[in-house]
Amino acid sequence: MTTDLLADVRGQLDALAARSLVRRRRTAETPCAPRQVVDGRAMLAFCSNDYLGLAAHPRVVEALREGASLYGAGSGASHLVSGHSRAHALLEERLAAFAAPHLASARALYFCTGYMANLAVLTALGGAADAAIFSEALNHASLIDGARLARAGVTVYPHGDTAALDAQLAASTARTKIVVTDSVFSMDGDLAPLPALLALCERHGAWLVVDDAHGFGVLGEHGRGALEHFGLRSPHLVYVGTLGKAAGVGGAFVAAHADVVELLVQRARPYIYTTAAAPALAHALLASLDIIDGDEGRALRAQLRAGIAQFERELRLERWRRPASHTAIQPIVIGANDEALAVSADLHAQGLWVPAIRPPTVAPGTARLRVTLCAAHLDTDVAQLTSALNRLERSRA
Repeated sequence: MTTDLLADVRGQLDALAARSLVRRRRTAETPCAPRQVVDGRAMLAFCSNDYLGLAAHPRVVEALREGASLYGAGSGASHLVSGHSRAHALLEERLAAFAAPHLASARALYFCTGYMANLAVLTALGGAADAAIFSEALNHASLIDGARLARAGVTVYPHGDTAALDAQLAASTARTKIVVTDSVFSMDGDLAPLPALLALCERHGAWLVVDDAHGFGVLGEHGRGALEHFGLRSPHLVYVGTLGKAAGVGGAFVAAHADVVELLVQRARPYIYTTAAAPALAHALLASLDIIDGDEGRALRAQLRAGIAQFERELRLERWRRPASHTAIQPIVIGANDEALAVSADLHAQGLWVPAIRPPTVAPGTARLRVTLCAAHLDTDVAQLTSALNRLERSRA
């Protein structure tokens, strides 16, 4: 019987291999940075979401050391038992003031991961039997899973199609309506039409849940994210920010009206039933926020924008496609799974680490390279990558 079970597992793995869908882990041996040693080899990486280069920033690293000396290595329990430290409390206060000035009576709640934060929001707000969730077609897997786990009915609206969403909201008789979207779409790099979405939510009496995983720290004059970028303010907003990308450390937070956050504390299972993240991480994040909000953060965002502009300017594709993106996420759509893997391997042979993204992360026939740029990339780094991409596209035609 065990042999039969393992044979079924082997068959699933063989099916993935036959469609060029096997994923591979690589082992980084040095801190997250453009230049890393990976599996024993020096690489120039274009695959990290560490957009401002804070993951190995000396101030953040020192704050992590200091946090460990103050609070120890772990929290010991869930937040509602004994794991909620002074570091967590200070971080939540700071996040509410920094990231949520656009939200009335705002409060913030810290989570171990962005995945957990999204599950928490959608299952808590969508827990009523008369709730309805309206989910963007290209939402992240965590939002999709959160919607599936909620008791609410789920309707998917086409990517960026506010007219379709308007019609769906108008036709809904649900008492609680929840529109949920990424701000920056993780595989295409484009922005959701948040002003139009918020206007629809205010008109139809709906919540707008915004997952700003790839916008927090990067978008807006002060790095406060997509809401600052668009100048949005409304009690209808529920904001999710990730702290393991531009902030360089780990975890995530939800910012919303204080009553919404209290509902999460009381009802969100991913918050209630898990051990709190190490307080040292929260302490380190206070240093990250200082950098993001200060002169150095503004300089880092300017460097990132310059790198994005250089990439757009120097990349000259004829057959592959680069969807319009002005963010740090720069996809190169190749199409077939096997060709995307082959191109990624060719780049790897040149010391360039750019992953191939395939279904189910993206739609069939749209396998791609996902280039991510960061403030720590040099002009010469970007030039090396664009030159290699231009050359590879022509050589494989």
